[in-house]
Amino acid sequence: MTPGTVYELRVYHVAPGKLGELLARFRDHTIELFSRHGMKLVAFWTPVDEPQKSEMLIYILQHPSREAATANWKAFQDDPEWKSVKEKSEANGKLVEKVDPTYMELTDFSPRLK
Repeated sequence: MTPGTVYELRVYHVAPGKLGELLARFRDHTIELFSRHGMKLVAFWTPVDEPQKSEMLIYILQHPSREAATANWKAFQDDPEWKSVKEKSEANGKLVEKVDPTYMELTDFSPRLK
């Protein structure tokens, strides 16, 4: 970890019946776009138990700083490819009802992440 590094926990509350489509969008498009815009993926999770199992996607991104996170998201959201992917994937309705982002720092006693 370098000074200023922040981790962004993102919890997606998925529209009913849309988890498969959201996972496909990440798998097929979003991950590559994140990388292109300096957003390092730490990991993705889906809950094990219902009802969250079919209604939630959780992931963590790593950014060099809080300021970089803001710039990364702006560049990502302004990317014409992302706009096209989002529009096509949501032709039959939104995939996500709500996103809860939380920016975090590692504590001094936390195991270091690579």
